[in-house]
Amino acid sequence: MLVIFDTANVYYLPQFQPIIRVLLANNHEVKLACYSSNISESFKGVLVEVGVECCWVADEKSASKLYVDLKPTYVFFGNSFKYLDVLHGTGIKTAQLGHGVGPKPSYYHKSSTPMTIRFIEGSGRLAKIKELYPSDKFVQVGFSKLDPIFNSQEKGLNYSLLGLDVKKPTILYAPTFNPSSLECFPDDWPKDFVDYNILIKPHTFTYTIEQYAKQRTKLEKWARFSNVYVASPSDLSLLPFMKNADILLSEASSTLFEFAALGKPVIVCNFFKIKWSYRGPLRYRFEKRFGKDNVLYKNIGLHVKSYSKLLLAVPLQLKNVAEYTKRRLDYTKEHVGPTDGKASQRIVAYLEGTINT
Repeated sequence: MLVIFDTANVYYLPQFQPIIRVLLANNHEVKLACYSSNISESFKGVLVEVGVECCWVADEKSASKLYVDLKPTYVFFGNSFKYLDVLHGTGIKTAQLGHGVGPKPSYYHKSSTPMTIRFIEGSGRLAKIKELYPSDKFVQVGFSKLDPIFNSQEKGLNYSLLGLDVKKPTILYAPTFNPSSLECFPDDWPKDFVDYNILIKPHTFTYTIEQYAKQRTKLEKWARFSNVYVASPSDLSLLPFMKNADILLSEASSTLFEFAALGKPVIVCNFFKIKWSYRGPLRYRFEKRFGKDNVLYKNIGLHVKSYSKLLLAVPLQLKNVAEYTKRRLDYTKEHVGPTDGKASQRIVAYLEGTINT
């Protein structure tokens, strides 16, 4: 069986890789279709590390031609795809796998163009998406990205190489690119948390999109502090950071769900910068994209409204880790699904069971 992963963006890889490993272990052929329009030369080394052939395409149209030419059994997508009818018309099966379990309405709406199968993480998400698209095929499997942590394959970061102190508790700050709290943190905030290691893992777009230059300037300033490690663009996977961290700070990232599934506390930063095209009379655009009814992380952990309040919140949450335990468990069941480390195995087993159907 040949399976191709439509790698429109390089940050899809952490979701794809656990499945790729199982496919290779089961002696299946795997290829990546990588978009030159979205993935820069600097990421080529990361792609090589995946260990499978990377076929470069310019856009969705050329990707469609590649798939028709290679005739894979399945093509995996991390988002919607314009040319599904072309693929389905040639007998190619398609599978959709969200690259995150975040709160944005787009998580559900990307299924408005149905694929052969979409793999879903938690039971709550499965129920909602079935309600929205009752005629389509969905299978709950869990969240493949987290498999390496749940099955103890993820080793984490090497603190001695990073110059961090293994005796200190570790804060993971994982801001998204928009809306982002990143620019609302002071230039010298690491000195306020000198008794902690600070791991900073921004979204890939912070590094690759020109309009986020101010965010990159902030990262450069924070990286100068001895208790800080700022992820490099090639640090695609969040898993090593989550493995080592004791608490997560974020604002609207799916990382909130992922980290909570590990049984660790999260703090939601309710202070963030909204780009100008979402402000004032254009605020409706923000509501449309993020949705009032889709702020699913409302009760996942402590919310803070300013950086100053964060100063007290972090030590209090680390002292009272059990405070949101039941809520974390509920969120995990609803949004992340089984935590047995076998999501990727379930996905591959499903593919193998449909080869001749």
